[in-house]
Amino acid sequence: MLPLVGVWCGRGKGGYPATPDDEVQYGAGEYDFAQEVRFSHDGRPFLGYESRSWLLDPDGAALRPLLREVGWWRPVLVDGAATDDLEALLTYPNGVQELYLGTATGTTRFELATDAVVRTSTADPVSAGHRMYGIVDGALLYAYDLAAAGQPLQSHVSARLERVEG
Repeated sequence: MLPLVGVWCGRGKGGYPATPDDEVQYGAGEYDFAQEVRFSHDGRPFLGYESRSWLLDPDGAALRPLLREVGWWRPVLVDGAATDDLEALLTYPNGVQELYLGTATGTTRFELATDAVVRTSTADPVSAGHRMYGIVDGALLYAYDLAAAGQPLQSHVSARLERVEG
């Protein structure tokens, strides 16, 4: 997972079916966004993770903050040695927390799926997620599928991010 460490910035595309109560949260229809992702490492057996994104207008100017998530990624250890299995815990300001389990293929490809989703009583109705990350030609590419608001798991966002630090 160490190749992920650094700051990554770029743009992506998103979309999700309209929901009666919250078109803004899921970005009803298709939209463009800018994103900054930070993976940090302090020597302990996990990575810190933070992501911020902004909704863009048709000219590419930021309109407003879109999504924020923080958490930790960690390899599953057996007898003190990292395996190809990994865990990620992500928390959102909308009252949702997701526990992902997944695998690393080499040091540049990661696939994660929710094992559990916990929500506060006023949280968005998220029920599942699936994420694919890969470092390709020096860029971080990812796709995030989401099940929420009674909708089945489906494509939600994807982006290409370039390393700007680290």
